[in-house]
Formats: sequence, structure tokens, C-alpha cells
Amino acid sequence: MTSQESGDNQDEQTRRPFEVPKGAKKGRHAHRKKPKGSFFRELVVLVVTALVLTVLIQSFLARVYVIPSGSMEQTLHGCDGCQNDRILVDKLTYRFTNPAPGDVVVFRGPPAWTHNDFSSQRSDNPVVNAVQSVASMFGLAPPDERDFVKRVIAVGGQTVQCCDNNRVVVDGKPLTEPYIYWFPGRGEQQRSFAPVKVPEGRLWVMGDSRNNSEDSRFQGGGGVNGTIGVDDVIGKARVIVLPPSRWGVVHAQDPQVVAMGAPAWQQGLPLTGGVALAVPVVWAVRRTRSALLDQRQQRP
Repeated sequence: MTSQESGDNQDEQTRRPFEVPKGAKKGRHAHRKKPKGSFFRELVVLVVTALVLTVLIQSFLARVYVIPSGSMEQTLHGCDGCQNDRILVDKLTYRFTNPAPGDVVVFRGPPAWTHNDFSSQRSDNPVVNAVQSVASMFGLAPPDERDFVKRVIAVGGQTVQCCDNNRVVVDGKPLTEPYIYWFPGRGEQQRSFAPVKVPEGRLWVMGDSRNNSEDSRFQGGGGVNGTIGVDDVIGKARVIVLPPSRWGVVHAQDPQVVAMGAPAWQQGLPLTGGVALAVPVVWAVRRTRSALLDQRQQRP
């Protein structure tokens, strides 16, 4: 055998373990055949998982609500006669804390509230009813409840009345409410009402469209009967998600901040504090990660 033939045999033996026979499929899982119909099974699992997660999120974390009422113009509708803003309502925050003055809240109408902001009528047809229910989960239709959206003006233990130079008064201090909107043609005068001490666990709420809102001043005949329970609150309005031209945050402007003598800049303290705490935490995480990587590289 010549040296050339010997070298060729060695090369062939070297290549042989790694060669793939002709006609064979390459890859670690080449011997596995994908079962027929697996795509459709995966699709069904994906759809079911998405629906389950949607229901869980809508039930416990957040939900999109349709707002057909004009009582919160222009905070929510933004223009005369506009309707059907869709807002993302945070359901988690009030599991740990109570609504505060200035919060824009969505709540179930208590029995005394007979004049609804909005309510949906479900069809007697089971198929149509099911479609309406699914659509409401995605904010494409109102939920099957008597719901309202208003701004919290006073909380339990506070006394609210009107008016001092056309301003609502809480605990003797007139409020500064830059969000008030006067519906055209109805005047710019707030309706006077006698002092009401809000019971503990209750809230006094009013619409930003002050002369176009059925709220605590009127519902249940006004007074204590016009308050709502903290337990009636579904969640806090956070973001306008539709229409796209109205994307933005729903601001919780506390009307009592200036009235109680607190500087307006103090409203930013929670956010500032959060950012201040986040910086050292992120820095510490990065330092720890860098130290761990150095230790791994130094190991033999």
C-alpha cells in the first residue's frame, strides 16, 4: 500500500463517524416526525391560555372600561359631545390602600344611585350574550354592571360643602380644581349644598364636568345618601387607551393639596422617592452581577 493510499484511508476513517448517509435527515431530532395536527393543537392551547390569562388579568389586575358618559369631560372625553373613551382601570392598588382625594375611580352604583352614568343591556340570546361578555373583557363593550366614573373629592371623616366663591369646601378650606369643565350653555355656577360629614368607609365623588354630572350632590337625594362605599370602588383609572389620539395618563390631581397649605411640588414626592430608591437598587444589582462574573472567570 502506498503512502498516499494509507493517508486516504486515514482521512476516510476520520470523516466516517461524522458523515451522514445519503438520504438521511440532519439534526439531533431528525428521527422524530411531527405528529399530524400538532399545529392545530398548539393553536388551541395558545388561544385557551390567552383567554384564561385575560380573564385573570381583568378580574384581579386591570380592566379596560368603555366610558360613554360625559360627566368627566374633558378629563376623559376631551371634547364636547365626544364619547366612548376606553380607559385602563387598575384593580390592584386599592387592595392595599384606600382611594384618596383627586383619584379618578370607577365604581359600582350603590342602590341609592338610581341615575346611571352607563349600564349595558345583555341580549336574551345566549350566543349574542356570550359575544357581548367576551367583548366586554377586551373593552369592546361595556361590562354587565351599573358602573360610574367620578373623581374623589372627600373621604371618610371629612366635611364637604359648597360654595365659597363658586368653590367646593372641604374641612373649611376651598378647593383648587383646575380640571373642572363647564358644559356649554349650562352656566358656570356650582350648585350649593349644605355641609355633609362623610362617614368612615365612604367617599364623596363628583364629576369634572361639574354642571353636567349626576354625582354625590344629587344621587340618593344628596347628603350622606349620595356618598359611595369604599367597597363599591372597582379600581383607579390610570390610562386612556383608545382612541389613539387621546393616549395618555389619567392624572390624579389632589384638590386638597393647595387648599390645605401643602406646596404643589409635594405631589411629586412619591414618584421622586421611587426614582431615588430605584437608582441604588439598580446599582447594587449590577455590582453584584459583576462580582459574580469576576469570580467565575477567576476559577481554574
